Amino acid sequence: MPADVHASVPTLLVDLGGTNVRFGVADPSRTDPLLKDSIRRYRVAEHESLVATAKQYLADTGLEVKRAVVAAAGRIEDGETVKVTNNPWAISARQTAAALDLDGVHLVNDFAAQSMAVTLLKGDDLVPVGPLPLPTIGAHDEQTFAIVGPGTGLGVGGLLVRQGHCSVLQTEGGHAGFAAHSPEDIAILDYLNHKYGRVSNERLICGQGLVNLYDAICHITGATAQPFKPEDITARAKDGSCPLCTRTVETFAGIFGSVAGDLVLTLGAWDGVYLTGGLIPILLPWLERGRFRERFEAKGRFRDIMEKVPTQAIMNPEPGLLGAAAIAIMESGRPLLGR
Repeated sequence: MPADVHASVPTLLVDLGGTNVRFGVADPSRTDPLLKDSIRRYRVAEHESLVATAKQYLADTGLEVKRAVVAAAGRIEDGETVKVTNNPWAISARQTAAALDLDGVHLVNDFAAQSMAVTLLKGDDLVPVGPLPLPTIGAHDEQTFAIVGPGTGLGVGGLLVRQGHCSVLQTEGGHAGFAAHSPEDIAILDYLNHKYGRVSNERLICGQGLVNLYDAICHITGATAQPFKPEDITARAKDGSCPLCTRTVETFAGIFGSVAGDLVLTLGAWDGVYLTGGLIPILLPWLERGRFRERFEAKGRFRDIMEKVPTQAIMNPEPGLLGAAAIAIMESGRPLLGR
């Protein structure tokens, strides 16, 4: 179907993670394409498949759609299938379209959508982390941004802006190996290596990563680890009732800074880094206190350059759906930038 034929076709949006699946509907002809009243969230563990959950969503809302953009947390195979990394669902674009009677389903990596969301963010959607001003998307003919964020796992993506056009890098960068930089890092790596074998960045920078860090720090200090969940650790760090929880969150912020800085070097994302994911609003106070930027900038001979790379936190609660809406706009043939 030519792009202009479905320029205003209502599009089902799906943001599928390891724990939750979020749905919404976009009207690609609108300036603000994501219909706010359409957003619903369902727990993956309570449903047998994406198709079954989508049917429930459409029944719950009474909305009608003809196309879908599905952003899933996993590697997309040939643009057609994905096995979601941290949940049991396997998805086929063709089978999903047939089961839901849709004209087509566009299957993308969740961080491709998170990356595209950057083009639709505005105002209070963003908070700077550090002293540098936020970049304007499309202000220059060539820009490269990195998008990274902890939730159930650790997502990594890239946004390339070239002569007014946007494209994304779909990656599994969260599974790159953890690089230890300090004596504490080395001790943490040693502990987790004995427990898991290979240690990826995702072992530390995600919800369960908070627990892994807490356990490692307890081991290093000779303390007895409590059976805390991620939310227990952040709550105790916030109210100051557990010094080990506070140290855990501070360590998390520092290692996250190192990971984000390495991503800049890897992708050449000199124009900025967007921090996203479900943990960002919770961890923002610790990201703003210095250890994140300190380790983000600590890249040896590249420190001077890294000091000029802005970092900003995405506070919009639905960046995955927003990014899927941006993809729906692109499919409609309408320009994303300069609208």
